[in-house]
Amino acid sequence: MRKIKWGVMGTAYIFERDTARGMELAENCELTAIAGRSVEKAKEFQKRYGFKRAYGNYEELLNDPEVEAVYIPLPNTMHYEWTIRALHHGKHVLCEKPLAPSAEEAKEMFQVAKENNVFLMEAFAYQHSPYIKEIKEVIDSGEIGELRYIEAALITSDYDHSNIRMRKETLGGCMYDLGVYAASFVQRMTGKEPGRIDAVSSFSEEKIDTFTTAVFEYESGMKAHIDCGMVLETEKNCSLDRFQIHGSKGSLVSVDFGFNAPGTLSYKIRTYDGKEELRRVEVPNNYCLEVEQFGRCICGEETPYVTEKFSTDLADTVDQILNKTGYR
Repeated sequence: MRKIKWGVMGTAYIFERDTARGMELAENCELTAIAGRSVEKAKEFQKRYGFKRAYGNYEELLNDPEVEAVYIPLPNTMHYEWTIRALHHGKHVLCEKPLAPSAEEAKEMFQVAKENNVFLMEAFAYQHSPYIKEIKEVIDSGEIGELRYIEAALITSDYDHSNIRMRKETLGGCMYDLGVYAASFVQRMTGKEPGRIDAVSSFSEEKIDTFTTAVFEYESGMKAHIDCGMVLETEKNCSLDRFQIHGSKGSLVSVDFGFNAPGTLSYKIRTYDGKEELRRVEVPNNYCLEVEQFGRCICGEETPYVTEKFSTDLADTVDQILNKTGYR
């Protein structure tokens, strides 16, 4: 098995907390280079995770000829610039969600990827989960009938106001940070964008949304509803992850569920002919699944599971929500 030589652009918390372990587990991943705003921090991560090289700025990493793919966990405001730069250097890019501040910028990023004959994929680790894929398969099988209503939510603790999630200049707020999970879940299950969106938010003094709710309406008459918020006890790492899906023949509801959780997850399915069943799915490390899938794309074995259309449609939905709420 060929191993893809990876560079990581930044020493962000999400890499430290989640993606690093996924990359260590991925059989087709080789940790080649790490770059940080300071070479000291980069060297600390080099030692901790076993990278071959450490750089004190991102451009040095992009100039490393051995690096084939880069993972970008930088703040939201830096995704567009550094993804574009990496693509122009001929690197494949796995960029954290949200891919870009707007659909227009997301489309431009994919165009640059095509021009440079490299892959770009938005990093939604949970989308690779066998649990999420099984839910989609149940829907597509017709077991609960024609879709009538979906709701999804991700609500977490709030954070100290020094956190980039809590500042407008770093594109903070719950829709960018959390709502993209709920909205992307609905999009995966429906396979389409909504025809109409209504949304409302509560805002902090810093003018970021701390709670957002949105209603989606579709041409078929189906409705969907998403909630996201940073309102639970401050800095306690609490979260509420949930969904339910109702069709013309039955319903499907999350039981043991977390968007990026590994382990044994479950859901309950009920049908109107009297069947009720609790189903369990064993889920490995989603970040590992994501990195391995992207590696297979680079090797020419697959195409990105989180597609260009998926990401640009989602970015368009987020644009509409933020415009409706007055975030912009």
